[in-house]
Parts: sequence; structure tokens; C-alpha cells
Amino acid sequence: MWLGIDLGTQSVRAVVASDDGAVLGSGTAPLTGRRDGVRHEQSPDDWWSAVCTAAREALRDGHRPRALAVCSTSGTVLLADRNGRPLTPALMYDDGRAAGRGPGRALWLVHEYGAGREAHVLHQADLIVARLAGRLLPTDSSHALKTGYDAERGVFAEPGLPEGVLPDVVRPGTRLGEVCREAAEETGIPAGTTVVAGMTDGCAAQIASGSLTVGSWNSVLGTTLVLKGVTAEPLRDPAGVVYSHLSADGTWLPGGASGVGGGALHAAFPDADPAALDARAEDFEPAGAVAYPLGSPGERFPFTAPEATAFLLGRPVSDADHWAALLQGVALTERLCLDYLDLLGAPIDGPLTFTGGAVRSDYWTRLRAEVLQRPVRVPQYCEPALGMAVLAAYGAGSADTVADAAERMVRLRHVVRPRGGERFTEPYLTMVGELERRGWLPGPLAAHARARTENPTGAGSTGSTADTAREDSTASTERPT
Repeated sequence: MWLGIDLGTQSVRAVVASDDGAVLGSGTAPLTGRRDGVRHEQSPDDWWSAVCTAAREALRDGHRPRALAVCSTSGTVLLADRNGRPLTPALMYDDGRAAGRGPGRALWLVHEYGAGREAHVLHQADLIVARLAGRLLPTDSSHALKTGYDAERGVFAEPGLPEGVLPDVVRPGTRLGEVCREAAEETGIPAGTTVVAGMTDGCAAQIASGSLTVGSWNSVLGTTLVLKGVTAEPLRDPAGVVYSHLSADGTWLPGGASGVGGGALHAAFPDADPAALDARAEDFEPAGAVAYPLGSPGERFPFTAPEATAFLLGRPVSDADHWAALLQGVALTERLCLDYLDLLGAPIDGPLTFTGGAVRSDYWTRLRAEVLQRPVRVPQYCEPALGMAVLAAYGAGSADTVADAAERMVRLRHVVRPRGGERFTEPYLTMVGELERRGWLPGPLAAHARARTENPTGAGSTGSTADTAREDSTASTERPT
């Protein structure tokens, strides 16, 4: 069995999973922080207390995992001494005080707190790993990415930090050390448990989705929309919209995050009953209006437009029609994201997985499959902590690749297949045209989206819906718990 620990913004979660993916134990503990204007800090000591609580709860039945891995929020950093004791509060990933300064928060911390003392930059997961092992250990290239680490060259690319401040870096999945006796007494994790280098929470969620073979993609829909996939080589994006993490087994995990999502639904209908509106929205396919449902101003994927705002073309005839337009608008944007990835040359012909809070809506899940015109997989359990349990299994040598470990440990709830038809083609082309008219969507992407609408398997496409259907048709629609 394997242990995964996820350090989030609001809580810590620990999961013990068996070698076939059964969740044997889980635990959670809340976290709080300090927000004041652009400031967002948390106490590293609170992280450790929460890890101790969550781990003890997950292991309360006496489970003894062979290995563990830790994920955390991307871009959260602090300074610590040579023994891993915190010297500063932690600057969270969205702390705005370091805007425009080199490798961002790390440089700001050194300038503000590090003068005259020996200080080491740690990422959120690094602090927990150090406490577990009783000593400082290398960080992983995934957490180091936003501190200026160039995974292709194997160096920190950004200047400005004193020598020795930044940590050594290893590939995710590398064995780092073992849980020490003192940490075992505090956490309940057996002394000697192997500690494996982890990844950021977004990558951990991708591992938990099982989307780890080249050409496969995971679409995470909650407040916003995030797509993460797998390529054999780093995906080059001149616009900088998509960036890639290095996976544990040498593949690359490109991804991008859009501002559309469930946040726009809540803003438009703050007191709504989503299930009731879903049932009524089914009568409006397509809706009487076309929406681009940004939750807040500014867009970053599939195009960069700080000035972009939400819009609604047409006048819905009812709340249900308006709700349908928002649901469909998110799905249409998801389709545009995949068209952009295809334009960049990314393989998109592998399995597509849906995760995130939106999969609780069976209607929205089916609608998205209809708009994309491809089958989608929905896992039973896709928490980042499970992804770290999978990575721990790989790092401990139980599988040749992370994909092999995930194949064994990630269970599908079902596969959703589209019914066919092109009733969403006109709304899609309308949205694309309006985005281009407003000057947000680049012309080449607009042209590529139109070409793929006319010929989904051509226009530079690297795969086809039929290929995906054949691959997914071999998957079980349900696996026993």
C-alpha cells in the first residue's frame, strides 16, 4: 500500500491506497492563512500540524505503507535554515508582493528576510519532506518550475539569488530518503517508510485521473477550466499560453488554465439549484444565446487577453435557457482549447478524462462530450492525494512507468459517449468569430478552429475522434470498488 499527502490552500489530505487502487484510509485537516490586500501567507508550522493530523487519521487502522509522496500548491515558498526549520512565513502562490521581481517570491523573501543569515528556499512540499526525513532533501523539478527551474536544461534559469539558496533538484518519483523516528512518532507513519519526490497539486490530479500516456488529456472543470496532457517532447508555445512539467518517467505534461468555468454560473445564479436548472437546460440544445462565461476579467488559455470579459450574444428566453448557454459556453471554450493544442502540434487523439467538481453533474458531463464529439472517461476517485500514492508506488519500484502504476490503481466510474450530431457547430463558430472580432483570439487559431470544424481529422490534426472511440471502447464502463 502507498500513502499520498496533498497540501492544499484550505486543507491537508492524506490517502492510503492499495496496490490495485482501493482507498483504504483517508484523513483531512483544515488550514487557515492570512490575507491582507495582496498579501497571502500561511504558517509552515500549521502545515506540519495538519499533516500529522491527516496522516494519523488515514493510518488509524494500522496500515503500513511502503512509500509516500507529497504534492502542494505551485509557487508557494518560504525560507528555512539548514535543518529545515522555517525562518519566515510562507508566501502563498497568489501572494502579490513579488510582482515583476526575478524568480518572484523566492527573490522577494531573500531580499526581505534573508540578509545576514544562512537561508534556503523551500517549496511547500519541501518543508514537509524535510520534517518527515529529519533533514533537508532535494526538491522536485515540478515544484521548482515556478521558482525559475528549466527542466530541459536542468538548471535554475533566473539570476538574482545568492549561491546555495536554491535547493538541489531531482526528477519527480526519485527516492529521497526515509521517514525518521521522530517524524514517525508525530505522524504515525512508520519509521523507514520511503519518501519519494512528488509534484505540484495540478500534476498530482492529472496522475490521479490516469491520463498519462502520450496523447491523453485530463480536463479539470471546477471554478475554472484546466487542461493537462502528455507529450513525448516539451510543447513549444510561442505565446507562452501552455507550459510543460517534466514527468517522472521522462514524458512531458503540458497544460493551460482558462478563466471560464463554474465560477461564472455561480456569479449569474448565486442562489440556484444546479440540478433543477440542469434538468430544464436539456430543452435548450443549443441555447438561444452564445456565452463566453469568464468568471472574472482576463483570459490566459487558449489565448492571452488581459482585457477579455464575459459576454452573452443574444437574449435567453428564460433562466433555463441562460443556464444552458453558460454550460454550453464552457464546453465550447473547452473545444477551442483542444483546437489550440492541436494547432501547436500536440497529440490529442488519446483518451480524454473529465475530473473536477463539474463531474458531479451528469448532464454537464454528457453535454461536454456532445460538444467535443468524443467519448470521455470519468474516474471513481481523482484526488491529488491519490495521484501521490500512485507516484509513490512508481518511485518505490512497483511499476516500470507512472502510467503503468496508474493503469493498476486508477479506477473508472464510467465512460460517456456522445450521441452524434453537429447541433453545436453553429454556436461554436459564432463564439470563435466574436472572440476574433473583439481582437482577443489570434487569426491563425480562429482559422484553425474553423478548419477543424469542417474536417475534424484534418487541418493539422494529430488524431481523430474515431481513434479515441476505438481506444476507449476497450475500457470497462465500470469497475468494482
